[in-house]
Amino acid sequence: MSSVAGPELWVVRHGETEWSRDGKHTSATDLPLTDVGEAAARELAPRLGGVEFDLVLTSPRLRARRTAELAGFADAEVDDDLVEWGYGDYEGVTTAEIRESVPGWTVWTHPTPGGETAEEVGARLDRVVARSRRHQRALVFAHGHSLRVLTARWLQQSVAEGRFFRLDTSTVSVLGFEREHPALLRWNS
Repeated sequence: MSSVAGPELWVVRHGETEWSRDGKHTSATDLPLTDVGEAAARELAPRLGGVEFDLVLTSPRLRARRTAELAGFADAEVDDDLVEWGYGDYEGVTTAEIRESVPGWTVWTHPTPGGETAEEVGARLDRVVARSRRHQRALVFAHGHSLRVLTARWLQQSVAEGRFFRLDTSTVSVLGFEREHPALLRWNS
């Protein structure tokens, strides 16, 4: 039987937007949730409502703030470190479209012209990890790639290891510890 000890970090990916539905890379473009995204965000409220959090953060982007609000956390503190990976020239473009000119491209293995490097994204999310570990149970609302990087960094892995953590919209995941080791407690639920 294993014991769980140490802080927990609950991560919620924002609800569906037109671009997340269509597979377009979305970082700075501030899109609203679709009707489906709003309904799914509301469904998070009963799942999160009975849990006590001593820190609640959200990305400043509308899609994350609205998800937090509909989930019952309208007073979530905005943290700029939670923004999505800066896609630069690939903003609003799908991976398939990028691969027409850059075969095999992924955000994990290739540069994003005009955007952020993996090191820059990792440094931002390391600050979120450090901040959340000073609390017993923290909750963050953010974005697909940024939360996958956050998870990799929580687990003391490189940014590129985020590629192993598929994350759907309006899902709840929990990071924590097993004894003294950072661990994945629940994923993409």
